[in-house]
Amino acid sequence: MKKEIKVLISACLLGDNVKYSGGNNLTPELVTLLEKYNVDIVKVCPECFGGLPIPRVPSEIRENKVFSKDNRDITEEFLAGAEETLKVAKENEVNFVILKERSPSCGSTHIYDGSFSGNIIPGQGITAKRLTEEKIKVFSEENLEEIEKYLVELDKN
Repeated sequence: MKKEIKVLISACLLGDNVKYSGGNNLTPELVTLLEKYNVDIVKVCPECFGGLPIPRVPSEIRENKVFSKDNRDITEEFLAGAEETLKVAKENEVNFVILKERSPSCGSTHIYDGSFSGNIIPGQGITAKRLTEEKIKVFSEENLEEIEKYLVELDKN
């Protein structure tokens, strides 16, 4: 019998209105891909886990801390959200994670530079970094080909 594939995913990518603006980042191609491989989905929003409201002031990482656009240090909320996300990932024994690119929580390869000017730099969000430290495979929703290759490999086993 094939082993079930479990994936932890940023809830905004599946259409949940949890992003800072109160909207979502629904990615239909991702939803279709996950349905194709019949994966078991575990939805999370690290920022909500950290107690941040919806909507909330935009935030970015600067000097390894997270600041809201109104210059409040909200690093602790982001760290709490990362720890809760890690706990959920471990409890559910997920095979891998798909997080929202460029987010200060979820960016897996790129984040905004902290100047609130739209500049993007290489880097990881707080949650993506925490999961990576624990050797949990993290993908961006923008890398559907990589995700599908990984799903094919998991599906073989």
